[in-house]
Amino acid sequence: MNSIGLEERKAEEVKIILLRACERMWPQFISQLLIIDFFPGRQRSFQYTGNIPKHHVAHEVLPGDEQVLRTRGKFFIREADSSLPILAEPIQNVTMSVGRDALLACVVDNLRNYKVAWVRVDTQTILSIHHNVITQNSRISLSYTDHRTWYLHIKNVQEVDRGWYMCQVNTDPMRSRQGYLQVVVPPSFVTKETSTDMVVREASNVTLTCKATGYPEPYVMWQREDGKNIHYNGESVNAVNGEVLHITKISRLHMGAYLCIAANGVPPKVSTRVILKVQFPPMLSIPNQLEGAYIGQDVVLECHSEAYPDSINYWTTEHGDMIVSGNYRAVVGDKYEAVCTKNGYNQYMKLKIRNVGPKDFGTYKCVAQNSLGGTDGVIKLDEIPAPSTTTVNPNHGNARKGGKNGNRKHNRPNDYEVEEWRNPDYKREHGLTDDDEENDEDDSEQPSSGALSIAASSSGPELLGSLLLLLLLRLIEPSVYCR
Repeated sequence: MNSIGLEERKAEEVKIILLRACERMWPQFISQLLIIDFFPGRQRSFQYTGNIPKHHVAHEVLPGDEQVLRTRGKFFIREADSSLPILAEPIQNVTMSVGRDALLACVVDNLRNYKVAWVRVDTQTILSIHHNVITQNSRISLSYTDHRTWYLHIKNVQEVDRGWYMCQVNTDPMRSRQGYLQVVVPPSFVTKETSTDMVVREASNVTLTCKATGYPEPYVMWQREDGKNIHYNGESVNAVNGEVLHITKISRLHMGAYLCIAANGVPPKVSTRVILKVQFPPMLSIPNQLEGAYIGQDVVLECHSEAYPDSINYWTTEHGDMIVSGNYRAVVGDKYEAVCTKNGYNQYMKLKIRNVGPKDFGTYKCVAQNSLGGTDGVIKLDEIPAPSTTTVNPNHGNARKGGKNGNRKHNRPNDYEVEEWRNPDYKREHGLTDDDEENDEDDSEQPSSGALSIAASSSGPELLGSLLLLLLLRLIEPSVYCR
């Protein structure tokens, strides 16, 4: 077998040297041979036309190729023996997820009476020889097409199947090609090394751990489930990289659900959920500590509390009455309505007082208590003047005739009391009927003829004078003062 050594040179020089070498070995085919794209450091290839048998030309220059070998920058082209089998194509590397089925293919030309075998390289285990499976591994099987393409089947691949596989022909020397089976594993969590839900006291230190496995090695990070930033090492960050999340001096702001997310490019990526609860005694805040209301008004008092575990919340009045807020709403008689809404560790308390009366003014307390302590806040309800309203009497200042004597009507002040005296013989003397009297009574604020109206103010002398005048008039005949 002849060997020709070629030193690496510029592309054009290398082409010339290769052409000369091919002319010496295959002069009858040189007119049909074309060498292209021959550059050091790249894939070397021959392109040929016509009826040149493949086994006459090393058409691909690859590591391990029996026809062309690369050693320290030199290339050796060997004349092929047309009577021997040729491994016509390289074995393609295969990447497969664990649990799937893998297939490796070996293409052999001119096999004749030679035999093909599959071998596990790292363990030097013979898997098959020609038509027979040798290994005891039930997941491995063999198939072939026209004694040219030989397939190695591996069912339900596992991580132990990862490695190099060789297809060899029993020539002398042996001819072979190798392919790599890459088995990738999606990420998963190690339960024993992953944190579960935690309950801690405020201001303590907390460490959350998440252990993930897979191949390639997974990338692990921590995030909050609600999308909020994490207060970590004095900064507010969206995510913390790594399997360990260490929080110092934890506060109620850290409370919530945390996700440990693991990914390695092999679907699916996975996550595990850890709920972190922070215990602290109740704390109150009051939007308005002074409230004002007028008699008859409805008023609402508000109080906000924070606590974990959840606190028991209620109101007390100045008289010692207790009003308990339910989870949603509690109605106490017709006077009070207590409402409490919850959002996380926050509770919002409202007390509605209907139709405020004089006894409702005073001090109210909102109280919150849990197993770690209790606190209360004070709201003072004061009376304020009712809104003033002005009404205009449409008859005010208007004068009209009324009664039998043609007297003018005047609006009487509301703070005067009226005492009316009527002559019992007036109707008889003047020939009036009951209907005439009713017509006169329609003018409610103008006393009819024959009647005396005396307005008594709250003043003592005026009241005494009016009484004396009334007594005097009763002694006089009606004809004297009603003409």
